[in-house]
Amino acid sequence: MTQPTPSDVHVNRPLTNISVAFIQDASHFIARRVFQAISVKKQSDQYFTYDRSYFQRAEMKKRAPGTESAGGGYGVGTANYFCDVWALHKDVADPTRKNEDTPLNSDRDSTLWLTEQRMLRMEKEFVTNYMAPSVWDTDVTGVAGSPSGAQVKQWNDATSTPIEDMRAYRTAVHKATGMRPNVFTIGQEVWDQLADHPDIIDRIKYSGGVSNNTPAKASKEAVAALMELDEILVAGGVENTAAEGQPHSGDFIVGKTGLLTYRPRTPGLMTPAAGYVMEWNSYTESSLGQTVFKFRMEHLKSDRIEIEAAFDMHKVSGALGVYFASLVA
Repeated sequence: MTQPTPSDVHVNRPLTNISVAFIQDASHFIARRVFQAISVKKQSDQYFTYDRSYFQRAEMKKRAPGTESAGGGYGVGTANYFCDVWALHKDVADPTRKNEDTPLNSDRDSTLWLTEQRMLRMEKEFVTNYMAPSVWDTDVTGVAGSPSGAQVKQWNDATSTPIEDMRAYRTAVHKATGMRPNVFTIGQEVWDQLADHPDIIDRIKYSGGVSNNTPAKASKEAVAALMELDEILVAGGVENTAAEGQPHSGDFIVGKTGLLTYRPRTPGLMTPAAGYVMEWNSYTESSLGQTVFKFRMEHLKSDRIEIEAAFDMHKVSGALGVYFASLVA
């Protein structure tokens, strides 16, 4: 054997220009995009609500000479919010920091991990509370056979009509509220089927936006335009549901469901919305609704890196949302 051998002249050590961490793309998380964020100064408070029935009832009447005008008014109520405080920390022990190899950086890596944990928590809270049946005024179910009542044919079926379905339910909400829903949130598995739906591909192909030698591609922007929506949000966040030490069990946080909502372009007074995220930013002292701290834990000979967030994802109007279950098989 030729001496020295390769193992004699090289000791394996970590590469300094690459490491592998499963940090998810922030765009896969949709909670703060379905409900717009509102900065609040107090952990709990009230906000005013207006009864839409007063604003959509035609009260104006003809006025005869010398007579008073017709009188009327509108109802005002209040609703409450409460921002729960969520927190998590990761301790970095002195021996760990002193002994780590490049490119490891415990402070940076812990901050990335904590930030992802915050996104996971917020997404799970949103899905559990708002992408679920019996939350909104209208629930729709996808079925494999012929739909009836509050049902649509599942969109993995080539004979289904997703564009017409969306128009029908947007019009139903518009008719009931005066607001036309403009944001559609779906799980990744729903988007995978929708993007290949023959009706959508045909409409894109013949809309003049695709040349003869370019394959038709159903982007989220193109499908949103076909459905006359401002935005389609595809929730691609993944959660490992297995306990620590058990085999990894990954699944989408948002399943084969959808949520059609009205989201104003700019939040404001007397501005209706399906919901808002109330963020207690005067507490977290951050416009992102979260703060990451680093402080010394001398008794542990460690530095603690901690993330804290204070928010309340709050449904404002159940009439401005439509929940879709089982949109694809």
